[in-house]
Amino acid sequence: MKILILGAGKMGSFFTDLLSFNHEVAVYEIDPQRMRFLYNAQRFTQLEEIEGFRPDLVINAVSLKYTLDVFRQVIPYLPKESCILSDISSVKTGFKEFYEESGFRYVSTHPMFGPTFANLGKLNDENAIIINEGDDLGRCFFKDLYARLGLNIFEYTFDEHDQTVAYSLSIPFISTFAFAAVMKHQDAPGTTFKRHMAIAKGVLSEDDTLLREILFNPYTKEQVEQIRTEMKELIAIIETKDEDRMQRYLTKIRANIK
Repeated sequence: MKILILGAGKMGSFFTDLLSFNHEVAVYEIDPQRMRFLYNAQRFTQLEEIEGFRPDLVINAVSLKYTLDVFRQVIPYLPKESCILSDISSVKTGFKEFYEESGFRYVSTHPMFGPTFANLGKLNDENAIIINEGDDLGRCFFKDLYARLGLNIFEYTFDEHDQTVAYSLSIPFISTFAFAAVMKHQDAPGTTFKRHMAIAKGVLSEDDTLLREILFNPYTKEQVEQIRTEMKELIAIIETKDEDRMQRYLTKIRANIK
């Protein structure tokens, strides 16, 4: 299969390395410096080069802010009758409408691992979401690819995906932001503090665009409001030093993580 990967960032490079030995792969990236370490793949910096390549599958690996714009730029150079469009974006709002208007076959997935915490050489504890709308052949390609990586695969609609991501990513991100916002230097930090610090450094080392993507998910606001409600209850318990209420609260939250 001839596969065109858009963007030579961390995930674009990962997919290039993953696919280039079994498929004919080309990478389109406007900054040639980002492609200097790519191996076994053609390198394109001009849109006209895409037209001659005639890919069977396009994997859009640019950041969410630019995903649809880059699709619009390359679509005129793609063979509409045979090419499948795909993305790996962490938020899918507006994507279904875009794909259907494009007239191209499409598949949308979200490999829910990143370079910060995941071991890219051992992914059997990681997850991937495949949107159950779109082209059957495209979904089969990614199911096979993710299965070979040992990923746990889940299928959702576009809307269900955004709800799931808002819960699974926005809550830990927001908790990390709150921890970092009140941070003070500790001369003798305890074990728990150091573990939280390691998580905070990992999350905040992510690209700012990714952090914005997750927080601007249309379902994130509801999760933030739930956290605010819980904090109000906890503050009230602390202010009154109500031991019985504190015990009930601890019992409730322990049940949530069983």
